[in-house]
Amino acid sequence: MTNDRKSLIVLAIGLALLLVWCYWTSMEEVVSRWANDPQYAQGYFVVAFAAAVLWARRSRYPQQPLQGSWWAIPFVGLAVLMRLGGARFYVESIELVSIIPVLIGCCLALGGWRLLRWASPAILLLVFVLPLPHRLEHALTNPLRRIATSASAYWLQTMGVPAVAEENIILVDDFTIGVVEACSGLGMIITLFALTFTAAFLFRRPLWHKAVVILSAVPIAMLANVLRITLTGVLYEIWGGTAADVFFHDLAGWVMMPVALGILWFEFWILDNLFYEVEANVQPLRRFGLSASTHVG
Repeated sequence: MTNDRKSLIVLAIGLALLLVWCYWTSMEEVVSRWANDPQYAQGYFVVAFAAAVLWARRSRYPQQPLQGSWWAIPFVGLAVLMRLGGARFYVESIELVSIIPVLIGCCLALGGWRLLRWASPAILLLVFVLPLPHRLEHALTNPLRRIATSASAYWLQTMGVPAVAEENIILVDDFTIGVVEACSGLGMIITLFALTFTAAFLFRRPLWHKAVVILSAVPIAMLANVLRITLTGVLYEIWGGTAADVFFHDLAGWVMMPVALGILWFEFWILDNLFYEVEANVQPLRRFGLSASTHVG
């Protein structure tokens, strides 16, 4: 191991320890949200996705000697201002988001733009582990709840189950299904955004394939959530409240993720089979005494 490589490793460890010291309380709060808030339980998986992206891109790690860039200073300075501003005005979301420019600055300090290009997908993925600002979360949750309630009631009625939607409650005979904030589907949307974002970097596909897959995260997540609530209503009708409660509160979160992944796989299959390469048909040319290589000028 060369001296330059040893110095880089020592510097990386020092920066990592400094980051832990600076952001320990914030990260402790984030992990607490992962453990206690169902809408952010995907945080553990997103960290694993980020690690998987770095591992998959290990062959693209810069082989030439790395050299730090002075551009690290403005990024770290921006993070410091965000951190201090968030603490001064009690805006926790700004404090948390400041870790992104800090990580960018660390990459620039260690290896310049080449190292940042290699690590940028994993850094962007970490955005999905941070809790949304309260106002944005509230603004997204209520419309998602109303859509899930109305769509689930519609599908229950289509299946012959007597269901009526009233605000965020579905009445099924003598039972009520409350679509609370945790059932809005926001957590599923964030998880699928992270998953599709990961797939876009791991799979070699055309750029428009990747864009379609990433944008499809929202409808797939909403469809899976509506399916979850609809199945709960069906279980209420067939087996009563006990079975439905067990599914709705305990099993649905684990069942719906494979369903969403299945829909995502089906989308990949459609994209793979949407267009075929067709050989040029030379028969019409031959009728006029031409061939595929003939130039008419």
